Amino acid sequence: MLCRQKKRTRRDGPCSAAYGRDVVKYMGEEDMPMDVNHGPMHFTEGTLAYAGMHLHVDGHPAHTHRFVEIAFAVGGHGTHDCLAGRHDMTPGDVVLLRPGVWHAYEGCRRLELYNCCFSNELLHRELAWTREDPLLGYLLWSGPYAAPRRGVLAFRLGDAALARCVTHLEAITALRYCPQDRYRGDVLGLLSLLLGELGRGAATAAADDPAQGRPHPAVRRAMRLLEADLARPWTLTALAEELHLAPAYLVRLFKDATGLPPKAYLAQVRAEHAAVLLLHSDDPVTTIGRAVGWPDQNYFARRFKAHYGLSATTYRKRFAAWAATHQPGALGPGFDDTAI
Repeated sequence: MLCRQKKRTRRDGPCSAAYGRDVVKYMGEEDMPMDVNHGPMHFTEGTLAYAGMHLHVDGHPAHTHRFVEIAFAVGGHGTHDCLAGRHDMTPGDVVLLRPGVWHAYEGCRRLELYNCCFSNELLHRELAWTREDPLLGYLLWSGPYAAPRRGVLAFRLGDAALARCVTHLEAITALRYCPQDRYRGDVLGLLSLLLGELGRGAATAAADDPAQGRPHPAVRRAMRLLEADLARPWTLTALAEELHLAPAYLVRLFKDATGLPPKAYLAQVRAEHAAVLLLHSDDPVTTIGRAVGWPDQNYFARRFKAHYGLSATTYRKRFAAWAATHQPGALGPGFDDTAI
């Protein structure tokens, strides 16, 4: 259940004063720059990012979305549930979710969350540089993609770091009615400050994670090659030839940088893209499987379920139904050259 409490209205006030504390404590649907009436939630055209406070009095049902979401617990208590597991949330806990991940909140006792969301397009365009940064590359890319996390990265911030994050969130919230053509730089700057704070917090919480650190240039190029042509029947040999590297050496570099071999990384990206197509197109499941590089329907079904815990058909039906009724990842030992 989500409640809303309006303090006062200043929608027509000057945007030059927008960096003050937000005028709405809990966001209502009319304040969110998202379409919540037609399928799973997604940004309306022209929206860069969104930040707002939400109150879950008792819980919130399982749902999914096509954007990156970061939830900051700032008050109360609740349990966050997703395929990666369940964990309690109290002030200071943060959960980052990649597009397509389903999650829910249960057993809430007035759980206050400050949510920040931005589109997958923004991540791959204006924020593409974050892949090169050791801290932000882990926060947004390699950390959530690690095998046990299933697109989710959870960690905890200290009081001072949380307070700094809330300051950035309030500033982003206050800009929501400002013209994007004049305040685009402000939104991107504030979002970068927020992500920088989170990157330091996530790195501290997972100092021993092998996915941390600056990826080798060959790994970054490999990621771009795979993402740019998901439908291609990639093999380890073909990818290594593109990079002029020995296959075994490429696997070692990739695992050192991401914690995953190229095959597992490609599977994560394919599953994520398939989830977006399932939610935002009417294409048959078989067509979507071919589009992401899994033309065999049975293999597509196994790989998708391995990532999301649901078959592609069930995933589409479950979350489309929720939206309709709740409007508001000689070669040498251990390697093979089968299609990845």
